[in-house]
Amino acid sequence: MKKYIILFCTIVSLFSCKNEKQPNGKINIVTTTTMITDLVKNIGGEHINLQGLMGSGVDPHLYKASEGDVTKLSQADIIFYNGLHLEGKLVEVFEKMKDKETIAISDALDKSTLIGSEYFASNYDPHIWFDINYWKQATQFVVKTLSEAIPEQKTNFEANGTKYIEQLNTLKNKVETTINTLPKEQRILVTAHDAFNYFGKAFNFEVVGLQGLSTATEAGVQDVQKLSAFIIENKVKAIFVESSVPKRTIEALQASVKSKGHEVTIGGTLYSDALGDAGTIEGTYIGMFEYNVNTIVEALK
Repeated sequence: MKKYIILFCTIVSLFSCKNEKQPNGKINIVTTTTMITDLVKNIGGEHINLQGLMGSGVDPHLYKASEGDVTKLSQADIIFYNGLHLEGKLVEVFEKMKDKETIAISDALDKSTLIGSEYFASNYDPHIWFDINYWKQATQFVVKTLSEAIPEQKTNFEANGTKYIEQLNTLKNKVETTINTLPKEQRILVTAHDAFNYFGKAFNFEVVGLQGLSTATEAGVQDVQKLSAFIIENKVKAIFVESSVPKRTIEALQASVKSKGHEVTIGGTLYSDALGDAGTIEGTYIGMFEYNVNTIVEALK
């Protein structure tokens, strides 16, 4: 705890240093989650210097700034983060930045359309990237922000944004076609935590997470027993591990179902709070989304 407080104070003190545009006209951008890094990369391209804080398999709910992050944050001109308390351990740092432009991607959205929760600190589900329409709005938001920061590149940012939104439209059509092969009564998605509610709302899935919206809260024995009864009652064929959440919780759920004389398979690993490895198809937002849908549909058929 003491080490985190010292690190926090160091970060805040460094934000008194104002940065200037690089000689090549680029500015320094820092992003938090891999989804946001991928989005900003698609819009900014070669016209920005981009660094992401989190990598593949990293849980943003539990992420703490490291000493290496201090330098990245102190040198940033713009910091893009998710907001809605997704980055639970970083949000206080962002809110205290006086000399940095900190941009919450969730500010692009109408809060009245978000999924709320009386059990979560922000009162909103932060997993907004699982609604493709929201991600299109986020794309437009990033285009606007970068265009204001580097006006001379506005045409390029707008062109990149248009191209990316076209790719998101193609993605939506493709995954809808795949999902439509799965009967509605089989669209029950059981995962490690409640990361897929926006996905469920968009594509007519009933979504049940073993943990809540944040992985900071651990599932107890009663949660496992309750969900195992639900799986048996609804004849759920498969449940899913998440890449950024330890798989032991889902394995415990599978064992609980088995102890009651029933079987449920682990249908695969889904990418929830982080993309796949950099350089892979799943390391992009579009590739991740398509992979998840294919994995879910194949396991539940």
